[in-house]
Amino acid sequence: MSIADIERRNAGRNRSVAPSAQTFETGKPTALSPLAEMIASTPVPATYSPIIITGLVRFGEAIGLFLVGVVALSLFSGSSEWFWLEALLLPAVTITAIVLFEAAHLYSVPMFRNLSAQAIRLACAWTVAVAAPWVLFAALGYTTPGPSWMLAWWSCGVIALIAGRGIVCAVVRHWTAAGRLKRRTAIVGGGPAAENLINAIQADTMSDVDICGVFDDRTDERSPDTVAGLPKLGTVNNLVEFARRTRLDLVIFTLPITAEGRILEMLKKLSILPIDIRLSAHTNKLQFRPRSYSYLGSIPVIDIFDRPIADWDVVIKAMFDRVVGAIALICLSPVMLATAVAIKLDSRGPIFFRQKRYGFNNELIEVFKFRSMYTEHTDPTASRLVQVNDPRVTRIGHFIRRTSIDELPQLLNVVWKGNLSLVGPRPHAIHAKAEDRLYDEAVDGYFARHRVKPGITGWAQICGWRGETDTQEKIQQRVEHDLYYIENWSVLFDIKILLKTPLSLLNSKSAY
Repeated sequence: MSIADIERRNAGRNRSVAPSAQTFETGKPTALSPLAEMIASTPVPATYSPIIITGLVRFGEAIGLFLVGVVALSLFSGSSEWFWLEALLLPAVTITAIVLFEAAHLYSVPMFRNLSAQAIRLACAWTVAVAAPWVLFAALGYTTPGPSWMLAWWSCGVIALIAGRGIVCAVVRHWTAAGRLKRRTAIVGGGPAAENLINAIQADTMSDVDICGVFDDRTDERSPDTVAGLPKLGTVNNLVEFARRTRLDLVIFTLPITAEGRILEMLKKLSILPIDIRLSAHTNKLQFRPRSYSYLGSIPVIDIFDRPIADWDVVIKAMFDRVVGAIALICLSPVMLATAVAIKLDSRGPIFFRQKRYGFNNELIEVFKFRSMYTEHTDPTASRLVQVNDPRVTRIGHFIRRTSIDELPQLLNVVWKGNLSLVGPRPHAIHAKAEDRLYDEAVDGYFARHRVKPGITGWAQICGWRGETDTQEKIQQRVEHDLYYIENWSVLFDIKILLKTPLSLLNSKSAY
C-alpha cells in the first residue's frame, strides 16, 4: 500500500474533515512535552547517505583501478602484438573487480570501518580479477599476453586499494563519531515488543539507528513512561510535530500485524512526513519469505513507506534544478529586466514581492515574485484570493499574472537559495483559502504534498489546475495531482512537465 493509495482512499471517502479529526492534518503546532521540546531543539548535524557514500567509493575505485592499469600498460607493456587485447583487458578486469568487491560485501558503511577485514577481502578479490584472464586464455588454449604489466597492475592496484580504503576508514569513523551516519529514529508502540526491539538495536554493533524516544497513543499499563531506559515523548500526533521541529529519518512500529486498524490510523497521520516507516519483524511470530524483509543492521523489518526522492535522487534532482535553473535564468534575463522596468514605470513601490509560503516538511520559506499589486494592497498571507478584474492588481500586473511572468523571480529561489525546485507541488501562502476554508481544512491529507521540495511549476499546473482556487474541488484536484507527482517522480517526468509548461500557460482563463 502506498501513501497515494491511502490519500486517494481517504479523499474519496470524504472531501472535508470534521474538526475533531483534523488535529494531525492541519499542520498547526501541537504542544510537545518539555523533554520532547528539549530533544527537538537540540542541534543535530546533517547526515550523509550511506547509499551515496558507497556509490562514491565504488565509482572512485573503478576509476582508480582503471587509471593504474593505464599507467602500468604504458610503462610495462613490451610487445605491440598484444596491445589491443591488453587495452580491452583494462575495462574488463576493472568491471570484474568491482563485481567481485560487491559479491564480497565490501560496499557497506559497517565494512568501511573495519580496515583489516577490508584489506584481506580486497586483496583476494583483486587477485582473482587479475588472474581470471590468464586462466581463461589457458583454458581455451591461447597464448597469454605478457605478464609484466599485469603483475605491475596487480601490485600497484593492491597498494592503491588498501591505501584508499584506509582513507575511507578514517573518514567514516570520524563521521560516525560525529553522528553523521546515524539514522535518527522514533519508536511507535510501547510494552515488551518495543523493549525487545530497543535492546536488540542497542546490542547490534552494525546498526546505524539512533533512537530519539518512544511515542504511543496508549496511556495505560501497556505503555509505560519509560521503555528500555528510553522516555515516552508523547503520542503519534506529538510525533508529527516532533518530526517538523528536528531531523527525523526513520519511524519503526512495534505493534503486531494483527493491530491493523491502529497501524493504518497511525500511518495516515505519519504519511504527511518525509521519512521512512518500517514495521518491526524482530519478534513477529508471523514469518514471511526472507526477501520480504529489509534489515537495520541484523534486525529484520518490513518496509511500509519510503521517503520520496531520497539518496541519489536528491543529488540528481538538485543538480538538474541548479543547472537548468541557471540556464533558464540567463535566457530569461531580458524578459525579467523588461518586466522590472515596466513595473517601476507602472506604479510606485518595489519591483519584487516577497511572500511566506509552506516549503519542504511544512517549513516556512520566502518566495520571490514580481510585484503585481499596488503596494498598499499587497497581501503577503494571501488571506483574500485574487479575482477577475481585481482592483488591487496593477495594469502590468494583470498581464504578468496571466502569463505567469510574475513567477520568474522564483528562479532565484531555485538557483541561489535552493528552497524551491523547478518542478514540484506549488508552494501555497500560509493563509490561502478555498470557499473561506484554509487549504488544510478543505482537503484531507493536504500536508502530504510537503514531503518533497515545492516547485515553480508542477503536474497539477500543466493538467489545468493553475490559477484561482476558489472552490474545494480545485484545491482537491491540485493536491491529488501533487501526490501523483510525488509517488511517480523521475527526471524524465520533470522534463516532461517543463516542456509542457509553456503550452499550459496559453490557457490563462483561471489566472487573473
